[in-house]
Amino acid sequence: MMDTMAAVRCFQAIGQAHRLEMFRHLAKAGDTGMTAGLIAEVLDLSPSQVSFHLKELEASTLCFAEREGRFMRYRIEPGAVRDLLDFLLADCCQGRRDLCSPALQQLEHNCR
Repeated sequence: MMDTMAAVRCFQAIGQAHRLEMFRHLAKAGDTGMTAGLIAEVLDLSPSQVSFHLKELEASTLCFAEREGRFMRYRIEPGAVRDLLDFLLADCCQGRRDLCSPALQQLEHNCR
């Protein structure tokens, strides 16, 4: 279960335009993930900018990196994303999660 401070770190990480775009691209890439070079190319950013922002996303636990030879491959951490969404929806609609169910069902479908 995510606590308030962990949720704040996640929101701070994705509360910046470049990092939000990186997060969204990583989410679309799924298990394949993306290298920092590809992220730089797609978002038209310098490698140093990408590295800076990816470190922030990693520190929030929303993504992680794995070394592949000379490159680092970045992927979304699905558990952290689910924990963040659970944190947001825990008391949604006075505890009536069924009111949020269309969004939750779509999310579960997309994460499979």
